[in-house]
Amino acid sequence: MKSTIPANFSDITSEIKKMCDHVGGGNTQPRLIAVSKVQPREKVVAALETGHRIFGENRVQEAQDRWTSLKIEYPDVELHLIGGLQTNKVAEAVALFDVIQSVDRPKLAKFLAREMAAQNRNLPLYLQVNTGKEVQKGGCMIEELPELLKICADLKLDVQGLMCIPPASDDPSLHFALLKKFAARHGLKGLSMGMSSDYALAASMGATDIRVGTAIFGERAYS
Repeated sequence: MKSTIPANFSDITSEIKKMCDHVGGGNTQPRLIAVSKVQPREKVVAALETGHRIFGENRVQEAQDRWTSLKIEYPDVELHLIGGLQTNKVAEAVALFDVIQSVDRPKLAKFLAREMAAQNRNLPLYLQVNTGKEVQKGGCMIEELPELLKICADLKLDVQGLMCIPPASDDPSLHFALLKKFAARHGLKGLSMGMSSDYALAASMGATDIRVGTAIFGERAYS
């Protein structure tokens, strides 16, 4: 229900802070990305009314339908694309989003570089890594990451970090540790990892961005 959303934000941010304080060692509190995909407008507005301004969407078309008007009403929103991006949607994505977290192949990197130049926008990017080597899931394979990073550097893209979505059946800590290792190896500070079921664990392992949907908004009603 709408009335639970402020309480959910409070509980989540409090739990993340406690975890970061417990771990210590300079572990800073990560940004909370409210994943609003397949949520009704009234719930998203309820989240906006709490003052929260960082949101994530999986699909360009759905994000356009929701945020084209909402970003006029709330111009300080920071919108992250956290789902797969097809090259035929790059122009729309560059125009709407503020951060793209799902760059996973050279062709997409090249399209993004060209479109950002055309629109005079330089969006921060994350590279999605398929740490579980799941063929049905997006993300570059671990062995492909160095080459993709090189291509992005050659294109002068602003790669700020790495993102992963661990297999549902695996211990997520193994994937978070792997992502952190590769980010450190390549001098990247951003770590987008952790969702509704494991955000506290992700915070304890150094996440800089945590993507939480259900724990904020409740279960999604897919049509």
